Amino acid sequence: MVEFRIDRHSGMAAYLQIVQQVQEALRMGILAEGDQLPTAARVARETKLNPNTTLKAYRELEHLGLVEPRPGVGTFVSAVPAQRRPLADSPLRGELAEWMRRARVAGLDWADVSALITAARADHYPTA
Repeated sequence: MVEFRIDRHSGMAAYLQIVQQVQEALRMGILAEGDQLPTAARVARETKLNPNTTLKAYRELEHLGLVEPRPGVGTFVSAVPAQRRPLADSPLRGELAEWMRRARVAGLDWADVSALITAARADHYPTA
């Protein structure tokens, strides 16, 4: 089950954070086709968001074709992005975890790490 985290200081709308976290969970293999998402009311309660915000996120996920609501039952994952294997199994994940550990030991805070990641993404994925 996915557990949503809302960063109120990120500048990104809360509903988009939920959408992004579901997309990431699909890519990582944490969520699979047929899995049930927590109810929008539960997400609202646990994240202290307005229920309309979580409903907006779920509607966006439905619009993207990633989930389907089943009235009286819940919201279920209906599609998973095609990829060779879940990113959770990628050897790159371990390398990144080690890099993050070294960055923390070197005294970098999250803003520093985020800036480095953004710069590297711009260098290697210029159209992103």
